[in-house]
Amino acid sequence: MPPREQAEAPGTSAYETSAQPAAPQPQWAVSDRLVAYPDAMQAMEARVADIRAGGAPELIWLLQHPPLYTAGTSANPADLVDAGGFPVYETGRGGQYTYHGPGQRVAYAMLDLKARDLDVRRFVWSLEEWVIRALAQFNVRGERREGRVGIWVPLDGGREAKIAAIGVRVRRWVSFHGIALNVDPELSHFDGIVPCGIRDHGVTSLAALGYPVGLEDVDVALQSAFTEVFG
Repeated sequence: MPPREQAEAPGTSAYETSAQPAAPQPQWAVSDRLVAYPDAMQAMEARVADIRAGGAPELIWLLQHPPLYTAGTSANPADLVDAGGFPVYETGRGGQYTYHGPGQRVAYAMLDLKARDLDVRRFVWSLEEWVIRALAQFNVRGERREGRVGIWVPLDGGREAKIAAIGVRVRRWVSFHGIALNVDPELSHFDGIVPCGIRDHGVTSLAALGYPVGLEDVDVALQSAFTEVFG
């Protein structure tokens, strides 16, 4: 189970950037050890059921996984190039193939969308905005791209690379899964897949961009940005 609670780019969206109306703050939990993917899924399923039944508050769970690949509901088997011995898990979230591993901050967002007056499209936009604003605290410009899920950063020479993946599932208006932000993962591990089915662009991380920030720094930025976006 999750541990106990611990005390935009311009022109990219039709939504307003102001925060949503004030909502009860979710619990925040941080796992210091790597969490096996099946264990995380089991814990999320249980918490989502409790939230839906009114028996538990919303939760943002910050964690890391051991090296693995996940396949979303739109995954193309041809995009699994070489698993290299890493486990591959099918998952109910949207999207295609994604890598998770140490040095990547995963934030699983278990939120009651109906209580927050969010439809699914607005929720995905809000997740993107959450990452964009967190990156901005490190002077990193994260951007959306039409037709490409996730958050991208411009590089020299007109190139760009993905720095964060987004994949969600909503069941009876309660969300699970969430975001994965590359802080300092082993980027070569992404070579085993075509990340999110996009062949023409690479992946990057805060460390690869020259920002040696730690997971704790990212966690502070995520908490601050969450309040700005979600209220």
